[in-house]
Amino acid sequence: MAGRIRLGGGASSPMPERRGKGGDGVSRSVWRLVHWAAVATFRRRGALLVVPLLYLALTLVFLGRWEWDLKPPMPVRIGVAVLRRRVPPPGSVYRSPQVFQKLWPYMQADLNHSIPLTAAWRHKATQKWKPCFRKSLSQAELPPSNGFLIIEANGGLNQQRLSISDAVAVAGLLNATLVIPMFHFNSVWRDSSKFEDIFDEEYFTEILKDHVRVVKELPSDILDRFDNNISNILNMRSRALQSKTYYLEKVLPKLIEFGAIRIAPFSNRLAHSVPPSIQGLRCLTNFEALRFSQPIRALADKMVDRMVTNSSKNGGKYISVHLRFEQDMVAFSCCTYDGGQLEKDEMNKARERGWRGKFNRPGRVISPEANRRNGRCPLTPLEVGMMLRGMGFDNNTLVYVASGKIYNTEKYMAPLHQLFPLLETKDTLASTYELAPFKGHSSRLAALDYSICAHSEVFVTTQGGNFPHFLMGHRRYFNGHSKTINPDKRKLVLSFDNPFIRWDRFKRNMQEVLHHSDVKGISLRKPDASLYTFPMPDCLCQQAET
Repeated sequence: MAGRIRLGGGASSPMPERRGKGGDGVSRSVWRLVHWAAVATFRRRGALLVVPLLYLALTLVFLGRWEWDLKPPMPVRIGVAVLRRRVPPPGSVYRSPQVFQKLWPYMQADLNHSIPLTAAWRHKATQKWKPCFRKSLSQAELPPSNGFLIIEANGGLNQQRLSISDAVAVAGLLNATLVIPMFHFNSVWRDSSKFEDIFDEEYFTEILKDHVRVVKELPSDILDRFDNNISNILNMRSRALQSKTYYLEKVLPKLIEFGAIRIAPFSNRLAHSVPPSIQGLRCLTNFEALRFSQPIRALADKMVDRMVTNSSKNGGKYISVHLRFEQDMVAFSCCTYDGGQLEKDEMNKARERGWRGKFNRPGRVISPEANRRNGRCPLTPLEVGMMLRGMGFDNNTLVYVASGKIYNTEKYMAPLHQLFPLLETKDTLASTYELAPFKGHSSRLAALDYSICAHSEVFVTTQGGNFPHFLMGHRRYFNGHSKTINPDKRKLVLSFDNPFIRWDRFKRNMQEVLHHSDVKGISLRKPDASLYTFPMPDCLCQQAET
């Protein structure tokens, strides 16, 4: 405890121990001085000299015996002076395992803190949000096509969704015929899946037919113009977040001139704020036309049914957590945990393998401590479990974990299993036989995770990215008030970095984080935000309940 003074060493040693090398000699000298001063006082000699000497002696003793709650590093001695090394600001160090070891008995004993999952979210709004974008799409018939638009979607599942939805919007803006998008083989995702492997291609075309023409491939007569080589077609390498004016003034003339153009890569190539009719195409595509392929839907439906059955004690309700603690994510974050030199070596190799030289450029400064304080470090499975227990979810809560391969799985997943024994993943919820067609295809596996998370009572996001952003938008679009816990990690790390925190204080801190997340609720899209995350008011409008 701060300010606590500890005197005396024990019955066998009347003089207190002096910590540190050479401490015994200093203590003996000090106490000899005290003894001499006391003798002089009682003999009434040199009283004026005794007072300052006694003050000095006691000061030297107590300076060496003061203890703080937040123990500082070992002091560096220079002569008789004491210099202390810099103490990192709160939230800088990964101390979660130590905090967990201290709080675990209190978590087990706290039976009055849990909240039923059926009461996790109480929607108090007096109005409902319903789709209203179709009014902006109404037209008598499609205008003549100005040519063919070919795009290449890159990235993982939800970056592909973004590319496809934006491509439909651009095709509508240009009165172009969209060729079913091709998928770029990404060096990180390493998925060779095509459009029809992930999405229902016929359904996609059917939903859009009254608004944008879609064809499976470029007609042969058009391809002949370019010697049957798509690479010969002009590639309009547009910058990110281009406006309506750019497409009408720069891209449309080339489309009309050549009859076909490419935009590759095509990701985030359309501004967030565009006319309502173009936003309407985005809404229609992302929330309705992009339905997963039949094999994905069939297995996802079975897995959701199993989650509902397994959570019968909670009324068929369960929590889903998107964990971003794969090796690549940990490496990219440049954060450090408790793996020592082995972890450091593994992360350096992963960074060099995935982003050659990017993190070793001259002048680049990497501060793991600052990254953690600023909330940029991926939460470990342990930290997610501690957070949820602090928020009031007990060990009877069924939790589904959506993730790739967790870094050092056995070590980092064990405490989350300890906190939530009823934990499921793709590999526990579906059989090896059922998952076999999806293995080696990260986007298809991500689609299974996406489907199960979309149906959960509570969704927990831990690191940002396209997956949680699109999922939050989807849950808002279909369910209106679906609960999402999006924690402020800058506040979380203050508790995780304090091994002296008490359970009651930890709970209060987690409740504050939960309240802060809930306050966001149903948010309207800001001009610089994406409607894929905030579909109100572009895709949804408020309607009074009757």
